[in-house]
Amino acid sequence: MNNYGQSDAPSGTFAQVSAGAWHSCGLRENGSVECWSDDEYDQSNAPTGRYLAVSAGMRHSCALSATSTSCWGRRDERPLEAIAPPTAGGVREVSSGGGSGTTPSPGTPTPTPTPTPTTYTAVSAGGFHTCAIRSTGTLDCWGRDNHRQLTDMPTGSFTAVSAGSLHTCALRSSGAIVCWGNDSYMQVTDTPSGTFTALGSGPDATHSCAVASSGAVSCWGASGNGRTTVQTGTFTAVSAGNAHTCGLRSTGAMHCWGSDVLGQAAAPTGTFTAVSVGQLHSCGLRSTGAIHCWGANTNGVTDAQTGTFTAVSAGGIHNCGLRSTGAIHCWGNSGNGRTTVPAGTYTAVSAGNAHTCGIKTDGTIACWGINTYDRAPATRSP
Repeated sequence: MNNYGQSDAPSGTFAQVSAGAWHSCGLRENGSVECWSDDEYDQSNAPTGRYLAVSAGMRHSCALSATSTSCWGRRDERPLEAIAPPTAGGVREVSSGGGSGTTPSPGTPTPTPTPTPTTYTAVSAGGFHTCAIRSTGTLDCWGRDNHRQLTDMPTGSFTAVSAGSLHTCALRSSGAIVCWGNDSYMQVTDTPSGTFTALGSGPDATHSCAVASSGAVSCWGASGNGRTTVQTGTFTAVSAGNAHTCGLRSTGAMHCWGSDVLGQAAAPTGTFTAVSVGQLHSCGLRSTGAIHCWGANTNGVTDAQTGTFTAVSAGGIHNCGLRSTGAIHCWGNSGNGRTTVPAGTYTAVSAGNAHTCGIKTDGTIACWGINTYDRAPATRSP
């Protein structure tokens, strides 16, 4: 029987599933809870947050996070807040019974075990969302989902990820590219086939580019201003901006194409090891470790920076660089804390449209800046 839609499970993968009398709940791999079928008492209206376990009862559900328990649904004689206070500690497991709920057993509470933090190897901050690759090779995305930037996140093993304005592309371990999210400019539909080694979509980009195993560059999506025009020669890296693109040739020379109304495609001479394109400006990391930016100098984004760096990331109207010491330095528009870097040492950094994320040396992620749509939580360890 499926009178209440108990068999109408949502698509995707779950780490745990619990079936109640008339509804079910599942714990997704990213720690979020999703419930379905009978919702007469809001028992399928799961709260937001990151959890370690979930249990569906008869008319209510409960979930356990690293620090508390949360219950929702039918409230019978006592409110669920009394059955399982949000601040209750000493809980290692959670179980939702037939009609009421369960409470922590009396006696000396056992300290809640601290979950092992999820670690990451790559991160990309987009327009209103962020995507990262876990150390297991799987993807994790968070933030705005208005174009299914999160819902359509693919499964499998990946080596690179690049978030654009409203879409994302990732490089599978096989070298194949998969894209998802907004497809207004065919930036998903026209994803090229073949084997690739590098990706590039900036936080304001409505197009994407990739470097094939042959060294050739392919670009697809919004084509205005010639930003997706085929380029000759071999490349090692590429980055897509708002209306222009820059690539790093195998010789180390910088090459840009597309809109150049503010000099953002007027590539400087010299030898570079990395490239990153922002909204109306571009940045490159010289072989000496110095950062060189060009184009529109809104809020000082192209101002010279002192010191040596190992990475650079151009955002919408701010930039961030990873110093050789492991510290992150950001400059440009400082509104909403987008240039205020949390303490610590880092191995990677990605500047988005108005937020930034970095991978710390312990593999965990820290994000800062505008946090609308939950795109930049202070720390992330689902």
